[in-house]
Amino acid sequence: MIIKHNATMNEKFSVTSEIHSDHDTITSSASGDLDAIHEVSTENGTDSLEKGFVTSDRRSSISKASGDLKRTASNVLAQVASRITTKSWAEPPPPPDGGLKAWTQAGMGFFVLFSTWGYANSFGAFQTYYTQTLPEPPSTISWIGGIQVLLSLVTGLVSGRLLDAGFFMPVFFVGIVVQLSGIFLMSISTKFWQLFLTQGVVSGLGAGIYFTPAVSLVSTYFDKRRGLAVGIATAGNSVGGAVYPLIVRELIPKVGFAWTTRAIGFLNFGLLSLAFAFMRPRLPPRKSGPIFELSAFKEIKFTGFLCSAFFVFWANYYTFYYIASFGTQALNLPYSSASLLVVIINGVGLPFRILVPMLADRIGNLNVIVPIALIWAIVSFTWLAVHSISGYYAFTVVYGITSASFQCLFPSTVARITPRLDTIGTRLGMAFSVSGLASLTGPPIGGAIQAASGGGFLAPQIWAATVTLLAFMLFTAVRIHIGGLSLKARC
Repeated sequence: MIIKHNATMNEKFSVTSEIHSDHDTITSSASGDLDAIHEVSTENGTDSLEKGFVTSDRRSSISKASGDLKRTASNVLAQVASRITTKSWAEPPPPPDGGLKAWTQAGMGFFVLFSTWGYANSFGAFQTYYTQTLPEPPSTISWIGGIQVLLSLVTGLVSGRLLDAGFFMPVFFVGIVVQLSGIFLMSISTKFWQLFLTQGVVSGLGAGIYFTPAVSLVSTYFDKRRGLAVGIATAGNSVGGAVYPLIVRELIPKVGFAWTTRAIGFLNFGLLSLAFAFMRPRLPPRKSGPIFELSAFKEIKFTGFLCSAFFVFWANYYTFYYIASFGTQALNLPYSSASLLVVIINGVGLPFRILVPMLADRIGNLNVIVPIALIWAIVSFTWLAVHSISGYYAFTVVYGITSASFQCLFPSTVARITPRLDTIGTRLGMAFSVSGLASLTGPPIGGAIQAASGGGFLAPQIWAATVTLLAFMLFTAVRIHIGGLSLKARC
Protein backbone atom coordinates (compact mmCIF):
# COMPACT_ATOMS: atom_id res chain seq x y z
CA MET A 1 0.00 0.00 0.00
CA ILE A 2 2.84 2.40 0.82
CA ILE A 3 4.55 1.68 -2.49
CA LYS A 4 1.29 2.15 -4.36
CA HIS A 5 0.65 5.43 -2.50
CA ASN A 6 4.13 6.73 -3.28
CA ALA A 7 3.72 5.80 -6.93
CA THR A 8 0.45 7.70 -7.04
CA MET A 9 2.03 10.76 -5.35
CA ASN A 10 4.96 10.68 -7.79
CA GLU A 11 2.55 10.54 -10.71
CA LYS A 12 0.61 13.50 -9.34
CA PHE A 13 3.86 15.42 -8.74
CA SER A 14 4.92 14.64 -12.34
CA VAL A 15 1.68 16.04 -13.74
CA THR A 16 1.88 19.06 -11.42
CA SER A 17 5.49 19.73 -12.42
CA GLU A 18 4.55 19.59 -16.08
CA ILE A 19 1.73 22.05 -15.47
CA HIS A 20 4.11 24.42 -13.65
CA SER A 21 6.67 24.03 -16.41
CA ASP A 22 4.13 24.84 -19.08
CA HIS A 23 2.84 27.71 -16.96
CA ASP A 24 6.37 29.15 -16.80
CA THR A 25 6.58 28.85 -20.59
CA ILE A 26 3.34 30.75 -20.99
CA THR A 27 4.44 33.40 -18.50
CA SER A 28 7.83 33.80 -20.15
CA SER A 29 6.30 34.08 -23.61
CA ALA A 30 3.65 36.49 -22.46
CA SER A 31 6.21 38.54 -20.51
CA GLY A 32 8.40 38.88 -23.59
CA ASP A 33 5.50 40.05 -25.68
CA LEU A 34 4.36 42.53 -23.06
CA ASP A 35 7.90 43.91 -22.76
CA ALA A 36 7.87 44.47 -26.48
CA ILE A 37 4.61 46.34 -26.12
CA HIS A 38 6.08 48.35 -23.26
CA GLU A 39 9.08 49.29 -25.41
CA VAL A 40 6.74 50.50 -28.11
CA SER A 41 5.01 52.74 -25.63
CA THR A 42 8.28 54.02 -24.17
CA GLU A 43 10.02 54.69 -27.47
CA ASN A 44 7.04 56.47 -28.92
CA GLY A 45 5.74 57.95 -25.68
CA THR A 46 5.58 61.58 -26.77
CA ASP A 47 4.54 60.76 -30.32
CA SER A 48 1.84 58.41 -29.04
CA LEU A 49 0.38 61.05 -26.84
CA GLU A 50 0.58 63.55 -29.57
CA LYS A 51 -0.71 61.27 -32.35
CA GLY A 52 -3.14 59.34 -30.10
CA PHE A 53 -2.50 55.98 -31.75
CA VAL A 54 -0.01 53.13 -32.13
CA THR A 55 1.28 52.30 -35.56
CA SER A 56 -0.38 49.47 -37.48
CA ASP A 57 2.79 47.33 -37.28
CA ARG A 58 2.80 47.53 -33.51
CA ARG A 59 -0.89 46.72 -33.35
CA SER A 60 -0.26 43.62 -35.49
CA SER A 61 2.54 42.58 -33.11
CA ILE A 62 0.28 42.97 -30.10
CA SER A 63 -2.52 40.98 -31.77
CA LYS A 64 -0.10 38.20 -32.73
CA ALA A 65 1.30 38.04 -29.19
CA SER A 66 -2.19 37.81 -27.75
CA GLY A 67 -3.12 35.00 -30.17
CA ASP A 68 0.05 33.06 -29.38
CA LEU A 69 -0.70 33.44 -25.68
CA LYS A 70 -4.22 32.01 -26.09
CA ARG A 71 -3.05 29.12 -28.28
CA THR A 72 -0.26 28.18 -25.85
CA ALA A 73 -2.65 28.21 -22.91
CA SER A 74 -5.16 26.13 -24.87
CA ASN A 75 -2.49 23.56 -25.77
CA VAL A 76 -1.37 23.21 -22.16
CA LEU A 77 -4.94 22.77 -20.93
CA ALA A 78 -5.52 20.11 -23.59
CA GLN A 79 -2.36 18.26 -22.52
CA VAL A 80 -3.37 18.38 -18.87
CA ALA A 81 -6.91 17.22 -19.64
CA SER A 82 -5.53 14.39 -21.77
CA ARG A 83 -3.16 13.35 -18.99
CA ILE A 84 -5.90 13.34 -16.38
CA THR A 85 -8.33 11.49 -18.65
CA THR A 86 -5.75 8.85 -19.51
CA LYS A 87 -4.97 8.18 -15.86
CA SER A 88 -8.47 8.37 -14.45
CA TRP A 89 -10.71 6.79 -17.12
CA ALA A 90 -8.37 4.36 -18.87
CA GLU A 91 -9.11 0.73 -19.73
CA PRO A 92 -9.38 -1.61 -16.69
CA PRO A 93 -6.01 -2.74 -15.32
CA PRO A 94 -4.63 -6.00 -16.70
CA PRO A 95 -5.57 -9.23 -14.90
CA PRO A 96 -3.25 -10.28 -12.04
CA ASP A 97 -2.89 -13.71 -13.73
CA GLY A 98 -2.21 -15.31 -10.35
CA GLY A 99 -2.05 -14.68 -6.64
CA LEU A 100 -4.15 -15.95 -3.73
CA LYS A 101 -7.31 -14.02 -4.58
CA ALA A 102 -7.23 -14.97 -8.26
CA TRP A 103 -6.70 -18.69 -7.63
CA THR A 104 -9.39 -18.58 -4.93
CA GLN A 105 -11.86 -17.48 -7.60
CA ALA A 106 -10.84 -20.47 -9.74
CA GLY A 107 -11.29 -22.80 -6.76
CA MET A 108 -14.72 -21.41 -5.97
CA GLY A 109 -15.56 -21.74 -9.65
CA PHE A 110 -14.92 -25.47 -9.19
CA PHE A 111 -17.74 -25.61 -6.62
CA VAL A 112 -20.03 -23.62 -8.92
CA LEU A 113 -19.46 -26.01 -11.86
CA PHE A 114 -19.83 -28.98 -9.51
CA SER A 115 -23.27 -27.73 -8.42
CA THR A 116 -24.50 -26.74 -11.88
CA TRP A 117 -23.03 -28.87 -14.65
CA GLY A 118 -22.04 -31.79 -12.47
CA TYR A 119 -25.68 -31.96 -11.44
CA ALA A 120 -27.06 -31.32 -14.95
CA ASN A 121 -24.75 -33.83 -16.66
CA SER A 122 -25.82 -36.53 -14.22
CA PHE A 123 -29.35 -36.47 -15.62
CA GLY A 124 -28.57 -39.72 -17.43
CA ALA A 125 -28.94 -41.50 -14.07
CA PHE A 126 -32.32 -39.81 -13.52
CA GLN A 127 -33.33 -40.54 -17.14
CA THR A 128 -32.88 -44.27 -16.61
CA TYR A 129 -34.71 -44.18 -13.25
CA TYR A 130 -37.62 -42.15 -14.66
CA THR A 131 -37.90 -44.48 -17.68
CA GLN A 132 -38.50 -47.36 -15.27
CA THR A 133 -40.91 -45.51 -12.95
CA LEU A 134 -42.87 -43.08 -15.17
CA PRO A 135 -45.29 -43.98 -17.99
CA GLU A 136 -43.83 -41.42 -20.41
CA PRO A 137 -41.49 -42.58 -23.22
CA PRO A 138 -37.73 -41.81 -23.03
CA SER A 139 -37.92 -39.04 -25.64
CA THR A 140 -40.50 -37.20 -23.51
CA ILE A 141 -38.59 -37.71 -20.26
CA SER A 142 -35.43 -36.27 -21.81
CA TRP A 143 -37.19 -32.89 -22.05
CA ILE A 144 -36.65 -32.54 -18.29
CA GLY A 145 -32.88 -32.60 -18.67
CA GLY A 146 -33.07 -30.59 -21.89
CA ILE A 147 -34.99 -27.67 -20.37
CA GLN A 148 -32.74 -27.76 -17.30
CA VAL A 149 -29.62 -27.34 -19.43
CA LEU A 150 -31.28 -24.76 -21.71
CA LEU A 151 -32.28 -22.49 -18.83
CA SER A 152 -28.89 -22.96 -17.17
CA LEU A 153 -27.34 -21.50 -20.31
CA VAL A 154 -29.90 -19.07 -21.79
CA THR A 155 -30.40 -17.24 -18.48
CA GLY A 156 -26.78 -16.18 -18.81
CA LEU A 157 -27.90 -13.64 -21.42
CA VAL A 158 -29.25 -11.50 -18.58
CA SER A 159 -27.12 -12.61 -15.64
CA GLY A 160 -23.87 -12.25 -17.59
CA ARG A 161 -24.73 -8.66 -18.45
CA LEU A 162 -25.59 -8.02 -14.78
CA LEU A 163 -22.05 -9.13 -13.87
CA ASP A 164 -20.65 -6.51 -16.26
CA ALA A 165 -22.97 -3.93 -14.65
CA GLY A 166 -21.63 -4.65 -11.15
CA PHE A 167 -24.45 -6.76 -9.66
CA PHE A 168 -22.57 -10.02 -9.14
CA MET A 169 -23.33 -10.58 -5.44
CA PRO A 170 -27.13 -10.08 -5.49
CA VAL A 171 -27.43 -12.08 -8.73
CA PHE A 172 -25.37 -14.94 -7.27
CA PHE A 173 -27.50 -15.02 -4.11
CA VAL A 174 -30.80 -15.08 -6.02
CA GLY A 175 -29.53 -17.89 -8.24
CA ILE A 176 -28.59 -20.05 -5.26
CA VAL A 177 -32.00 -19.58 -3.63
CA VAL A 178 -33.90 -20.42 -6.84
CA GLN A 179 -31.86 -23.54 -7.64
CA LEU A 180 -32.13 -24.95 -4.13
CA SER A 181 -35.87 -24.27 -4.12
CA GLY A 182 -36.21 -26.32 -7.30
CA ILE A 183 -34.22 -29.23 -5.87
CA PHE A 184 -36.18 -29.42 -2.61
CA LEU A 185 -39.51 -29.10 -4.46
CA MET A 186 -38.31 -31.89 -6.75
CA SER A 187 -38.08 -34.18 -3.70
CA ILE A 188 -41.88 -34.13 -3.30
CA SER A 189 -42.60 -34.54 -7.03
CA THR A 190 -44.05 -37.79 -8.31
CA LYS A 191 -45.41 -36.98 -11.78
CA PHE A 192 -43.71 -36.00 -15.04
CA TRP A 193 -45.10 -32.46 -15.16
CA GLN A 194 -44.01 -31.86 -11.56
CA LEU A 195 -40.47 -33.05 -12.28
CA PHE A 196 -40.41 -30.98 -15.48
CA LEU A 197 -41.24 -27.83 -13.51
CA THR A 198 -39.03 -28.44 -10.46
CA GLN A 199 -35.96 -30.24 -11.81
CA GLY A 200 -36.18 -28.81 -15.31
CA VAL A 201 -37.49 -25.25 -15.05
CA VAL A 202 -36.87 -24.00 -11.50
CA SER A 203 -33.50 -25.61 -10.73
CA GLY A 204 -32.31 -24.91 -14.29
CA LEU A 205 -33.31 -21.26 -14.01
CA GLY A 206 -31.52 -20.89 -10.68
CA ALA A 207 -28.34 -22.50 -11.98
CA GLY A 208 -28.38 -20.21 -15.00
CA ILE A 209 -28.71 -17.10 -12.86
CA TYR A 210 -25.40 -17.69 -11.07
CA PHE A 211 -23.45 -19.95 -13.46
CA THR A 212 -22.51 -17.52 -16.26
CA PRO A 213 -21.48 -14.65 -13.93
CA ALA A 214 -19.29 -17.03 -11.90
CA VAL A 215 -17.43 -18.46 -14.91
CA SER A 216 -17.06 -15.00 -16.44
CA LEU A 217 -15.66 -13.66 -13.18
CA VAL A 218 -12.92 -16.31 -13.12
CA SER A 219 -11.88 -15.30 -16.65
CA THR A 220 -11.40 -11.65 -15.66
CA TYR A 221 -8.64 -12.57 -13.18
CA PHE A 222 -6.40 -14.28 -15.75
CA ASP A 223 -4.79 -13.74 -19.15
CA LYS A 224 -1.92 -16.09 -20.00
CA ARG A 225 -3.17 -18.65 -17.45
CA ARG A 226 -6.85 -18.20 -18.29
CA GLY A 227 -7.18 -21.66 -19.81
CA LEU A 228 -5.74 -23.34 -16.72
CA ALA A 229 -7.91 -21.28 -14.36
CA VAL A 230 -11.11 -22.02 -16.26
CA GLY A 231 -9.98 -25.65 -16.55
CA ILE A 232 -9.75 -25.87 -12.76
CA ALA A 233 -13.25 -24.45 -12.51
CA THR A 234 -14.69 -26.79 -15.15
CA ALA A 235 -13.10 -29.77 -13.40
CA GLY A 236 -16.04 -29.41 -11.05
CA ASN A 237 -18.16 -30.55 -13.98
CA SER A 238 -16.39 -33.91 -14.12
CA VAL A 239 -16.26 -34.44 -10.36
CA GLY A 240 -19.89 -33.46 -9.88
CA GLY A 241 -20.93 -35.52 -12.89
CA ALA A 242 -19.38 -38.54 -11.17
CA VAL A 243 -20.59 -37.82 -7.63
CA TYR A 244 -24.28 -37.11 -8.32
CA PRO A 245 -24.93 -40.36 -10.26
CA LEU A 246 -23.26 -42.27 -7.42
CA ILE A 247 -25.55 -40.54 -4.94
CA VAL A 248 -28.58 -41.48 -7.05
CA ARG A 249 -27.35 -45.03 -7.61
CA GLU A 250 -26.55 -45.72 -3.95
CA LEU A 251 -29.23 -43.78 -2.07
CA ILE A 252 -32.43 -44.40 -4.05
CA PRO A 253 -32.54 -48.15 -3.19
CA LYS A 254 -31.77 -47.34 0.47
CA VAL A 255 -33.67 -44.15 1.38
CA GLY A 256 -35.89 -43.52 -1.64
CA PHE A 257 -36.10 -40.79 -4.27
CA ALA A 258 -37.28 -38.00 -1.94
CA TRP A 259 -34.40 -38.15 0.54
CA THR A 260 -31.88 -38.78 -2.23
CA THR A 261 -32.94 -35.49 -3.80
CA ARG A 262 -32.79 -33.68 -0.45
CA ALA A 263 -29.25 -34.98 0.07
CA ILE A 264 -28.30 -33.40 -3.26
CA GLY A 265 -29.90 -30.13 -2.11
CA PHE A 266 -27.93 -30.07 1.15
CA LEU A 267 -24.70 -30.79 -0.72
CA ASN A 268 -25.33 -27.90 -3.12
CA PHE A 269 -26.19 -25.58 -0.24
CA GLY A 270 -22.82 -26.19 1.43
CA LEU A 271 -20.73 -25.80 -1.72
CA LEU A 272 -22.54 -22.71 -2.99
CA SER A 273 -22.35 -21.04 0.42
CA LEU A 274 -18.55 -21.29 0.23
CA ALA A 275 -18.53 -19.85 -3.27
CA PHE A 276 -20.78 -16.96 -2.22
CA ALA A 277 -18.47 -16.18 0.70
CA PHE A 278 -15.27 -15.91 -1.36
CA MET A 279 -16.08 -14.94 -4.96
CA ARG A 280 -15.67 -11.22 -5.64
CA PRO A 281 -15.72 -9.22 -8.93
CA ARG A 282 -12.52 -7.44 -10.04
CA LEU A 283 -13.56 -5.05 -12.81
CA PRO A 284 -15.40 -1.75 -12.35
CA PRO A 285 -19.05 -1.88 -13.44
CA ARG A 286 -20.03 -1.14 -17.04
CA LYS A 287 -23.43 0.46 -16.58
CA SER A 288 -24.35 0.92 -20.24
CA GLY A 289 -24.43 -1.64 -23.00
CA PRO A 290 -26.82 -4.18 -24.56
CA ILE A 291 -27.82 -7.50 -23.03
CA PHE A 292 -27.45 -9.14 -26.43
CA GLU A 293 -24.55 -7.78 -28.50
CA LEU A 294 -25.78 -8.34 -32.04
CA SER A 295 -22.64 -6.77 -33.50
CA ALA A 296 -20.66 -9.76 -32.17
CA PHE A 297 -22.23 -11.95 -34.85
CA LYS A 298 -20.56 -9.81 -37.50
CA GLU A 299 -17.26 -11.30 -36.32
CA ILE A 300 -16.68 -14.44 -38.37
CA LYS A 301 -14.54 -16.08 -35.70
CA PHE A 302 -17.23 -15.60 -33.03
CA THR A 303 -20.15 -16.76 -35.17
CA GLY A 304 -18.19 -19.65 -36.67
CA PHE A 305 -17.07 -20.90 -33.27
CA LEU A 306 -20.62 -20.80 -31.87
CA CYS A 307 -22.01 -22.68 -34.88
CA SER A 308 -19.35 -25.36 -34.40
CA ALA A 309 -20.13 -25.62 -30.69
CA PHE A 310 -23.87 -25.90 -31.41
CA PHE A 311 -23.41 -29.05 -33.48
CA VAL A 312 -21.00 -30.68 -31.08
CA PHE A 313 -23.28 -30.03 -28.08
CA TRP A 314 -26.25 -31.27 -30.12
CA ALA A 315 -24.72 -34.74 -30.24
CA ASN A 316 -22.96 -34.59 -26.88
CA TYR A 317 -26.06 -34.25 -24.72
CA TYR A 318 -27.90 -36.99 -26.58
CA THR A 319 -25.00 -39.34 -25.81
CA PHE A 320 -24.77 -38.30 -22.15
CA TYR A 321 -28.51 -38.73 -21.55
CA TYR A 322 -28.88 -42.04 -23.38
CA ILE A 323 -25.61 -43.78 -22.49
CA ALA A 324 -27.19 -45.60 -19.53
CA SER A 325 -30.37 -46.45 -21.47
CA PHE A 326 -28.20 -47.97 -24.21
CA GLY A 327 -26.76 -50.35 -21.61
CA THR A 328 -30.14 -51.45 -20.27
CA GLN A 329 -31.93 -51.72 -23.64
CA ALA A 330 -29.22 -52.80 -26.09
CA LEU A 331 -26.96 -54.84 -23.79
CA ASN A 332 -29.52 -55.94 -21.15
CA LEU A 333 -27.49 -54.57 -18.24
CA PRO A 334 -29.23 -53.97 -14.88
CA TYR A 335 -29.88 -50.36 -13.82
CA SER A 336 -27.12 -50.41 -11.18
CA SER A 337 -24.51 -51.38 -13.78
CA ALA A 338 -25.74 -49.10 -16.57
CA SER A 339 -25.98 -46.04 -14.31
CA LEU A 340 -22.31 -46.56 -13.44
CA LEU A 341 -21.51 -45.57 -17.04
CA VAL A 342 -22.89 -42.09 -16.31
CA VAL A 343 -20.29 -41.85 -13.54
CA ILE A 344 -17.54 -42.98 -15.91
CA ILE A 345 -18.44 -40.71 -18.84
CA ASN A 346 -18.41 -37.70 -16.51
CA GLY A 347 -15.54 -38.56 -14.18
CA VAL A 348 -12.97 -39.97 -16.62
CA GLY A 349 -12.27 -36.53 -18.10
CA LEU A 350 -11.16 -34.96 -14.80
CA PRO A 351 -7.36 -34.96 -15.37
CA PHE A 352 -7.85 -33.76 -18.95
CA ARG A 353 -9.79 -30.72 -17.74
CA ILE A 354 -6.52 -29.59 -16.15
CA LEU A 355 -3.93 -30.85 -18.66
CA VAL A 356 -5.69 -29.76 -21.87
CA PRO A 357 -6.06 -26.09 -20.82
CA MET A 358 -2.38 -26.02 -19.85
CA LEU A 359 -1.51 -27.15 -23.38
CA ALA A 360 -3.96 -24.64 -24.87
CA ASP A 361 -2.32 -21.80 -22.93
CA ARG A 362 0.94 -22.67 -24.69
CA ILE A 363 -0.13 -23.32 -28.29
CA GLY A 364 -3.60 -21.76 -28.56
CA ASN A 365 -7.13 -22.99 -27.87
CA LEU A 366 -8.20 -23.70 -31.45
CA ASN A 367 -4.96 -25.55 -32.15
CA VAL A 368 -6.08 -27.99 -29.45
CA ILE A 369 -9.82 -28.00 -30.22
CA VAL A 370 -9.46 -29.03 -33.89
CA PRO A 371 -7.68 -32.38 -33.25
CA ILE A 372 -9.97 -33.04 -30.28
CA ALA A 373 -13.01 -32.57 -32.52
CA LEU A 374 -11.55 -34.98 -35.08
CA ILE A 375 -11.00 -37.66 -32.44
CA TRP A 376 -14.47 -36.98 -31.09
CA ALA A 377 -16.04 -37.55 -34.51
CA ILE A 378 -14.12 -40.80 -35.04
CA VAL A 379 -15.10 -42.09 -31.59
CA SER A 380 -18.74 -41.19 -32.26
CA PHE A 381 -18.75 -43.42 -35.34
CA THR A 382 -17.26 -46.32 -33.35
CA TRP A 383 -20.42 -46.35 -31.21
CA LEU A 384 -22.14 -48.02 -34.16
CA ALA A 385 -19.88 -51.05 -33.68
CA VAL A 386 -20.42 -51.46 -29.92
CA HIS A 387 -22.15 -54.80 -29.24
CA SER A 388 -20.33 -56.00 -26.12
CA ILE A 389 -19.93 -54.82 -22.55
CA SER A 390 -16.16 -54.33 -22.96
CA GLY A 391 -16.71 -52.22 -26.08
CA TYR A 392 -19.41 -50.29 -24.22
CA TYR A 393 -16.97 -49.37 -21.45
CA ALA A 394 -14.17 -48.52 -23.88
CA PHE A 395 -16.42 -46.22 -25.91
CA THR A 396 -17.68 -44.49 -22.76
CA VAL A 397 -14.15 -43.81 -21.50
CA VAL A 398 -12.81 -42.32 -24.75
CA TYR A 399 -15.98 -40.34 -25.42
CA GLY A 400 -15.90 -38.91 -21.90
CA ILE A 401 -12.27 -37.81 -22.34
CA THR A 402 -12.89 -36.02 -25.65
CA SER A 403 -16.07 -34.37 -24.36
CA ALA A 404 -14.34 -33.09 -21.22
CA SER A 405 -11.36 -31.85 -23.24
CA PHE A 406 -13.61 -29.64 -25.35
CA GLN A 407 -15.97 -28.48 -22.62
CA CYS A 408 -13.11 -27.18 -20.47
CA LEU A 409 -11.90 -25.01 -23.39
CA PHE A 410 -15.29 -23.65 -24.42
CA PRO A 411 -15.54 -20.73 -21.93
CA SER A 412 -11.87 -19.70 -22.21
CA THR A 413 -12.03 -19.76 -26.03
CA VAL A 414 -15.03 -17.42 -26.02
CA ALA A 415 -13.12 -15.17 -23.62
CA ARG A 416 -10.04 -15.17 -25.88
CA ILE A 417 -11.97 -14.12 -28.97
CA THR A 418 -13.73 -11.36 -27.00
CA PRO A 419 -11.92 -8.05 -27.63
CA ARG A 420 -12.86 -6.34 -24.33
CA LEU A 421 -12.64 -7.77 -20.81
CA ASP A 422 -15.68 -5.83 -19.62
CA THR A 423 -17.92 -7.59 -22.16
CA ILE A 424 -16.93 -11.16 -21.29
CA GLY A 425 -20.09 -11.69 -19.24
CA THR A 426 -22.29 -10.59 -22.15
CA ARG A 427 -20.39 -12.67 -24.75
CA LEU A 428 -20.36 -15.80 -22.58
CA GLY A 429 -24.08 -15.39 -21.95
CA MET A 430 -24.64 -15.34 -25.71
CA ALA A 431 -22.38 -18.36 -26.25
CA PHE A 432 -24.02 -20.40 -23.50
CA SER A 433 -27.46 -19.55 -24.91
CA VAL A 434 -26.51 -21.01 -28.29
CA SER A 435 -25.17 -24.19 -26.69
CA GLY A 436 -28.30 -24.29 -24.51
CA LEU A 437 -30.50 -24.50 -27.59
CA ALA A 438 -28.40 -27.45 -28.75
CA SER A 439 -28.68 -29.21 -25.40
CA LEU A 440 -32.45 -28.66 -25.32
CA THR A 441 -33.13 -30.07 -28.77
CA GLY A 442 -30.38 -32.70 -29.07
CA PRO A 443 -31.69 -35.41 -26.70
CA PRO A 444 -35.35 -35.17 -27.83
CA ILE A 445 -34.33 -35.22 -31.51
CA GLY A 446 -32.15 -38.27 -30.89
CA GLY A 447 -34.99 -39.89 -28.96
CA ALA A 448 -37.47 -39.11 -31.74
CA ILE A 449 -35.12 -40.59 -34.35
CA GLN A 450 -34.80 -43.68 -32.18
CA ALA A 451 -38.58 -44.04 -31.87
CA ALA A 452 -39.10 -43.49 -35.60
CA SER A 453 -36.56 -46.20 -36.44
CA GLY A 454 -38.27 -48.85 -34.33
CA GLY A 455 -36.59 -48.21 -30.98
CA GLY A 456 -33.08 -49.16 -32.04
CA PHE A 457 -30.01 -47.02 -31.47
CA LEU A 458 -28.38 -47.26 -34.91
CA ALA A 459 -30.17 -44.30 -36.54
CA PRO A 460 -29.57 -41.82 -33.68
CA GLN A 461 -25.96 -43.01 -33.43
CA ILE A 462 -25.42 -42.15 -37.12
CA TRP A 463 -27.07 -38.76 -36.60
CA ALA A 464 -24.91 -37.93 -33.56
CA ALA A 465 -21.68 -38.99 -35.29
CA THR A 466 -22.51 -37.02 -38.44
CA VAL A 467 -23.18 -33.72 -36.67
CA THR A 468 -19.97 -34.18 -34.65
CA LEU A 469 -18.05 -34.58 -37.91
CA LEU A 470 -19.72 -31.40 -39.20
CA ALA A 471 -18.59 -29.60 -36.04
CA PHE A 472 -14.99 -30.70 -36.69
CA MET A 473 -15.10 -29.25 -40.21
CA LEU A 474 -16.46 -25.93 -38.93
CA PHE A 475 -13.83 -25.74 -36.17
CA THR A 476 -11.16 -26.29 -38.82
CA ALA A 477 -12.59 -23.47 -40.96
CA VAL A 478 -12.54 -21.07 -37.98
CA ARG A 479 -8.94 -22.04 -37.19
CA ILE A 480 -7.88 -21.33 -40.79
CA HIS A 481 -9.76 -18.02 -40.79
CA ILE A 482 -7.90 -16.83 -37.69
CA GLY A 483 -4.43 -18.30 -38.18
CA GLY A 484 -4.24 -19.28 -41.83
CA LEU A 485 -2.67 -22.56 -42.94
CA SER A 486 0.43 -22.12 -40.80
CA LEU A 487 0.70 -24.77 -38.11
CA LYS A 488 2.86 -22.42 -36.02
CA ALA A 489 0.17 -19.74 -35.65
CA ARG A 490 -1.05 -19.53 -32.04
CA CYS A 491 -4.83 -19.23 -32.12
